[in-house]
Amino acid sequence: MVTLDVRPQLLDTLSALRDRVAAARFPLPLAGAPRARANRDELLAQLDNYLVPRLREPDAPLLAVVGGSTGAGKSTLVNSLVGRRVSEAGVLRPTTRTPVLVCHPEDHHWFSGMRVLPDLTRVWVPNRDPGDDLLLPGENPGRVLRVETADSLPRGLALLDAPDIDSLIVDNRVLAAELMCAADVWVMVTTAARYADAVPWHLLRTAKEYKAALVTVLDRVPHQVVSEVARQYGALLTKAGLGDLPRFTVPELPESAWGGGLLPATAVAPLRAWLVHQAQDPGARTHILARTAHGVLDSLKARMPELAGAAAAQHAAALRLTSAVDSAYDSEHARVRSRLQSGAVLAGDALKRWRAYPLDCAAGELLDALVESLAALLLCAVTAADERVDDAWRREPASAAPGLSGRDPSLESAEHRIGLAVRRWRRELEEYAEDEVRELDRSVAPDSESVAALVATALLGGRRTKEAGERLAERVGAHGALRLRDRAGRLLTEHVDRVVHTERERRLAPLDALDVHPEPQAELIAALSVLQKER
Repeated sequence: MVTLDVRPQLLDTLSALRDRVAAARFPLPLAGAPRARANRDELLAQLDNYLVPRLREPDAPLLAVVGGSTGAGKSTLVNSLVGRRVSEAGVLRPTTRTPVLVCHPEDHHWFSGMRVLPDLTRVWVPNRDPGDDLLLPGENPGRVLRVETADSLPRGLALLDAPDIDSLIVDNRVLAAELMCAADVWVMVTTAARYADAVPWHLLRTAKEYKAALVTVLDRVPHQVVSEVARQYGALLTKAGLGDLPRFTVPELPESAWGGGLLPATAVAPLRAWLVHQAQDPGARTHILARTAHGVLDSLKARMPELAGAAAAQHAAALRLTSAVDSAYDSEHARVRSRLQSGAVLAGDALKRWRAYPLDCAAGELLDALVESLAALLLCAVTAADERVDDAWRREPASAAPGLSGRDPSLESAEHRIGLAVRRWRRELEEYAEDEVRELDRSVAPDSESVAALVATALLGGRRTKEAGERLAERVGAHGALRLRDRAGRLLTEHVDRVVHTERERRLAPLDALDVHPEPQAELIAALSVLQKER
């Protein structure tokens, strides 16, 4: 007989694996990302709500989660198994908004705490009517677990009435899936009218894939077609590889037609007897717990590599997006350096000012024109780089992630940043000029602003400004002019590099914020490998 492995080492390994799964992120909208996120959430739900708590406390009561489609009669079935109304039932859909867990009074402590379903707030009021409202104003009914006790249930067995798996309310569907992941036994309820629907069959196949303990109930079957419907349903189960599944048939009765009463005890006696046997017979209990736990553990062999593959795809897409940014900005950066060397800044108004200097243009006006032209060159390069990035990203589905699809909302922000950077370069250049002038051993020192204007012209004008260098040498000497041009040249390179780097990082910031790294892939595979060795 398969037994339940509850060694502390296995629990530690599972906890580490759980942390790796929780850390995995799939923010980029790739084709497999929704499935990866759903798989991660489902796996976390199974680890947090079932596997880890079950291995930590193997003596906890058996939890049977009753799930199914809208109108399948889950609440009526639970009430009938308990022998009194504990879960609200009715013809309005969806009826079950707040999940209800029922257990023997002496088992209440197992579920009043956060051992299982730790994300749900517990609510418990003894001897209450199922229709009474226990929620505080504004409280989300979908994140509350109502715990009921009933002496009619044997110790060691708990029933959980889950929301509809096909509810029109998304939160209900999500919660239903989360609750199913907490089950030792899945009790899937369907009806004679809907036993071929796709949604319950998806869950049946999922349970089969995970080797979960599963029982199915064919509810509300008219007396005249009981044999035929049961035969057809059994044929479908056999075709799906679920022919050996325990299944029970509940006839259509007046009590089930209106959803408000209790079915006769005889109608649910076979199902109740089966559940009680699984909970109270030591051999059956051990077998069912081990089967479900090992089913989850075995499923990790396929699910963890799938998550790792999705993480790798996310990182590869992020690298492509990053590479597009790097390529565009590197290209424009090289273009800026080339244009600086060719004297492209000394054009338009700046060239006009230089030709008029110093007779019809002051040094400050020349500097203003040069600074404006340099800023325009840098802004043009940044704009061109962003356009190249946009063009490359349009071919990448991953770029549709929130925050990545658009450039800076206003060009003025980039213009403002670049303008500040260029003006800062000018101020530092003027400080260099002042330092050089201060060192001169002359009774009449040249104006530092004119020295700064000549240095800027010589740096930004290329070969066309040989005259600027000569005038500079006349004012501060040959050695001073060379020293000043070297310092100013390094300063210009630093500021241009900083501008390009800042704008590149600005474009990459939303992508960096998504925190897509290669580590999750390796960590998921490593965690699985350690678990397999431990098993």
